Amino acid sequence: MESAVSSAPDVPATDRASLVMRLLREIRSFGDAHDRMSGGMKHGMRMNTSDLAALRLIIIREEQGRPVSPREIASHLRISTASTTKLVDRLADSGHVRRAPHPTDRRARVIELTDVARGAFFRLFGPQLTAMRGAFEEFSDEELDAAVRVLAAVSAAIDPEAR
Repeated sequence: MESAVSSAPDVPATDRASLVMRLLREIRSFGDAHDRMSGGMKHGMRMNTSDLAALRLIIIREEQGRPVSPREIASHLRISTASTTKLVDRLADSGHVRRAPHPTDRRARVIELTDVARGAFFRLFGPQLTAMRGAFEEFSDEELDAAVRVLAAVSAAIDPEAR
């Protein structure tokens, strides 16, 4: 059986197929660059991969105006509730998150990012964020809109539960 990573000889040699393959290669390259950046952030913030992924989830949900429960962290990271408790304890002890009352359910708690974490995240990630914004300057609004739609479709194809 041929490896899924190899260039599939049965893919039609059309301009569109070639463009799709180029796009898939660039997505793979982006994923690799993102992994390296995350690795640097992980070391810079002195935390493991799961800790950093939990912070990233909280940031994403914060931007969406959605609170994050410990159960959502467990589901997102595919870890047990016991492991999630340890992870949240670790992040709370380091000052990166705090437990807060749920905005609509008095019985529930949510996990919020602290200003300490926000500052550390943007201190470490700021230069890359600035560079990425600069990279967008040469593209039109229509091209950026198409890029947003492509990346959203790819994210949904990889992980339908991510949105």
